[in-house]
Amino acid sequence: MGNAVWKVMGTGGAILAGMIANKVVDAVWDKAGGDSSIDPTDPDSPIIEALIYAAAIGLAMGIARTMATRKAAQVYARSAGQLPDEMRRERLND
Repeated sequence: MGNAVWKVMGTGGAILAGMIANKVVDAVWDKAGGDSSIDPTDPDSPIIEALIYAAAIGLAMGIARTMATRKAAQVYARSAGQLPDEMRRERLND
């Protein structure tokens, strides 16, 4: 397995996980009675609601991307017998 495969697995998985997390937060937000048209960047949106929504999205996307990247690294390591070059270099620099 090469560097290109890792970039597709790691980046693609993280992007997909972020998109799914965004959809999940939107669905939970709607079920909880939040304003479905909330835009945290809109100055007319209530500040507290905008901050809570932005924090929920940020947390969910961060967790999803981290977990997807970790899983992709595990799959890569099982297939290639080692972590991706990028991760191995980071460990050597520590």
